[in-house]
Amino acid sequence: MDIITSAKSGSYWTDNELEAFKIEVEIVDVAHFFCVTDLPEIDLPELRELLVETPLVDQQSDDQFHFFRYLKDAHTGEESMVDDFAAFILRLLSFDKPRRVIHTRKELSFVMFGDAVDAKTDVCVVSDLDLLLLVQEDKRVDNFVNGVPQLVAEAIAAFSRNNLMRDNAGTARLKKKVFPGILMAGTAPTFFLIPVTEELVSCIAKGIQPAHTTTVKRCIPPVPNVVDYRKDGMVPLENRKIVLQCFEALKAFVVD
Repeated sequence: MDIITSAKSGSYWTDNELEAFKIEVEIVDVAHFFCVTDLPEIDLPELRELLVETPLVDQQSDDQFHFFRYLKDAHTGEESMVDDFAAFILRLLSFDKPRRVIHTRKELSFVMFGDAVDAKTDVCVVSDLDLLLLVQEDKRVDNFVNGVPQLVAEAIAAFSRNNLMRDNAGTARLKKKVFPGILMAGTAPTFFLIPVTEELVSCIAKGIQPAHTTTVKRCIPPVPNVVDYRKDGMVPLENRKIVLQCFEALKAFVVD
């Protein structure tokens, strides 16, 4: 069935595009999202030392200094500082291992309604062939623009990019990939699992509605005060521990 739409950059995707291409977002709890009974404990010394109230500057380790400085800067909501904070957290938790890199502002593209359109990730994790994880700032903090459709568009672009890289390398194309994604509202991440298939990408390229519904999973960390989570982010110590546990659990989904 043809749908009424037009080619649109990923930065301008809205709920209308999600509805047109039968993409739904389902909110799930941590058990269903991460497929665990309990979130993993924080065992690494460099992470445990972040689970304290802000120490005096002259008493901070290098990791503590950088964490609390990035946290303070990102809490202002300025996009570049939010991106820096997200990239720092990913490196601190070794999302760039083994043999991966973390990029900011990576430009991607995909085909929509017969035309090539662009999408740009704020932060991403990349292996030799594949783009593995996407981070998008949630601009609703400033202008009430929903960041979820933009994150989904970036996953679609990442899928297209991964298959292009595989074609060039003579490697089998992906038929489906579930992209872990993070939407950052200041220092408050929300976690996503975004399945992308060849069928979905083909339908978007042709501007037709897919036969099957795509269900994106969304998980808000179970912090004590969910109502104020977007405002508080990782500043409260209780929030910080739970969010770091969620990041640790997310690593299981960052696979080639």
